[in-house]
Amino acid sequence: MKPPTRIALRRLAANRRTLSIPPSSSSPLPQLLLRPIHGTPPAPATVSPIHGQGPPPDPPQPAPDSEQARFERRRKQAELLQRAQDIRTAAAAEKQPPTNLPSPQQSPSWLSSSGDKATTKTSPLRKRFWKDVYVREVDGAWEVHLDARPLRHPTTKRVVRLPLSKPLLAGALALEWDLLVSAQQATRQHLIPLTSLVCRAIDIREDDEAREGISDSNSRSGSSSNVNEGIRRSIVRTVLRYLDTDSLLCWAPPPQRGTDELDGPSLWDAQRTGAERVVGFLSARVWPGVEIEPVLDGESILPRGQRPGTRQVIEGWVAGLDAWELAGLERAVLAGKGLLGAVRLLVEWSEGHVGVGAGLAAETGDGGETEKKFGVEEAARLASIEVDWQTRQWGEVEDTHDVEREDLRRQLGSVVLLVSGTGAR
Repeated sequence: MKPPTRIALRRLAANRRTLSIPPSSSSPLPQLLLRPIHGTPPAPATVSPIHGQGPPPDPPQPAPDSEQARFERRRKQAELLQRAQDIRTAAAAEKQPPTNLPSPQQSPSWLSSSGDKATTKTSPLRKRFWKDVYVREVDGAWEVHLDARPLRHPTTKRVVRLPLSKPLLAGALALEWDLLVSAQQATRQHLIPLTSLVCRAIDIREDDEAREGISDSNSRSGSSSNVNEGIRRSIVRTVLRYLDTDSLLCWAPPPQRGTDELDGPSLWDAQRTGAERVVGFLSARVWPGVEIEPVLDGESILPRGQRPGTRQVIEGWVAGLDAWELAGLERAVLAGKGLLGAVRLLVEWSEGHVGVGAGLAAETGDGGETEKKFGVEEAARLASIEVDWQTRQWGEVEDTHDVEREDLRRQLGSVVLLVSGTGAR
């Protein structure tokens, strides 16, 4: 390639002074000053012609992802996260000065009455101080023992005692503690959900007993004292709020011709069918003569409340539940965002006087047909009718819909364990 010709600026300025050309002059420069900077001829780009035969290729399609593959991928991700957490924990432990670690005979003060409190507060509980978990009958009640230490309430420090009619609940509670790998996990509520639910029922029972004692003392002395709202009254007021916005009573607008072209039954049909089945059962066997109406039937904008008589009957029924049933009802209402489905599950499995089904395999209706038992799966489907309908039409979001579905069934299953038992109604 021919090297480009360069012209120095000093030479160009000298030529201007020699030729007496003013800088602002518009006259053409001599041919010497107008020659190009370089003499390389332009070379246009050569574009190769594209020869194609047939239609264009199909776009790439994602490989089918099975549930097993997703499970393996999540398991590997969890292992990587756990490994990174262990590395960070080990690095932090190396930087800290050595402390006196608790011996296996020592335990947190809220789990056992023995143990050095100062050592427990200053030393991290990285290992579980118990080896085995047992369920033992002590003085007419079930107790969960961590080796030789009974499980205690985290606040009152009292031993957690379960009725003899609830052996499945005691076994599930022991299994929950047997799955813990360190005592530090026992301080996290999301890792011991069944323990939290049992302690909630115990708190309700103790609060009722304390208020009965205050009422008896006031009646004997003839004095009246203002007592704050108890746990029972607070739960009753909370669950009644869901009656006016129950997920079973809020229906989508009815389908319109020419606009709704999705496959299968409409959302309005699915919601109406599920609500009629549950409301019919409750009106016939739980609250006879009570009329429950939909709060949103697809035509209105603002929800309308139930009749005062209906609210009064339901409020009295909820207030009359025992501590175990009331705690289970609260958990089911908050999990399913509705009161009617929670009541239907409660009366099916409760061992108390409100139980009508106790999870029987089959029942015979008024028309002689056989009705399937109402379990955790049926209650979860009723609570997520709208979500299930949307995922059938447009698919589900990974790590969102599937996680919510399993969490809902886990919470409803804990309700069944809490209220069921072997006691006679």
